[in-house]
Amino acid sequence: MSVTGNIKVFSGNAYRELADEICSHLSCDLGQANTGRFSDGEFNFQIGENVRGADVFIIQPTCPPTDKHLMELLVMLDTFNRASAERVTAVIPYFGYARSDKKDRPRVPIAAKLVANLITVAGAERIITIDLHAAQIQGFFDIPVDHLYAAPVVVNYFQENPIEDLLVVSPDTGGAERARAYAKRLDAGLALCDKRREKANVAEVMNVVGDVRDKNCLILDDMCDTGGTICKVAEALHKAGARSVIAAFTHPVLSGKAIENIKNSHLQKVIVTNTIPLSDEGKKLQDEGRIVVLSVAKMLARAIKSIHDETSVSSLFI
Repeated sequence: MSVTGNIKVFSGNAYRELADEICSHLSCDLGQANTGRFSDGEFNFQIGENVRGADVFIIQPTCPPTDKHLMELLVMLDTFNRASAERVTAVIPYFGYARSDKKDRPRVPIAAKLVANLITVAGAERIITIDLHAAQIQGFFDIPVDHLYAAPVVVNYFQENPIEDLLVVSPDTGGAERARAYAKRLDAGLALCDKRREKANVAEVMNVVGDVRDKNCLILDDMCDTGGTICKVAEALHKAGARSVIAAFTHPVLSGKAIENIKNSHLQKVIVTNTIPLSDEGKKLQDEGRIVVLSVAKMLARAIKSIHDETSVSSLFI
């Protein structure tokens, strides 16, 4: 579909700072809108400028509180369609409910599919997201999905800050492909952990596969929720003789006792991206240099510009 209107970028309340940073790369102003709430807590949204015929991009990660931010996104999508925007793209750097992507136990939902349906019905014509927990979630949508990867941003950081005797570690077998891709680009070795999860948010590392002795280990994952998995992997690597252990993950959810777990772990440093905002406790660790935040704003801005100009975004998928 050829879009003739100008780019207009709007944001909900999930992460206004990221939206501002994206706008700075696009050399445009953030769209004017009321994103307040009624006294009973309902989202009170009104667009503050004309968007008829515009190419609209809504920046809204569905990060915690997930239900609140998801509902904001749905209301905004409906509003822009009723305001006659020519195309509305939902930019969801972090896609909530992504872990519920299959029926792996009796009588559980596939919530990722439900959320995909809600976003589509609300009026999104395209999705931009980063590092989905499961790649097959792209297939849950009946609209185009540009699934970007944080790998170029993270790899660039380690190329500018090289580590000798680096070994990339996957925290489970499911992440082996991601770890292998990073190891290849960083010219590093590869190892993985055999992880058995008895119930949600509880993980136990059973065995380290690979020689990690005297290596500087980099644990890679798409997200960190409670920190249980990464901290247990770090402990296993330490016991196996690793010289040092750091971690890198795209989405710093860091819920529950995650910050406390990281503080008390063998992790020397944690590298994350700004797909979602850090909590106040997380920002304290950032100030101490224990957490390093890399920006994906430029990458998202390039994707938005390419989609608007109808040029290829394949270079961002590397």
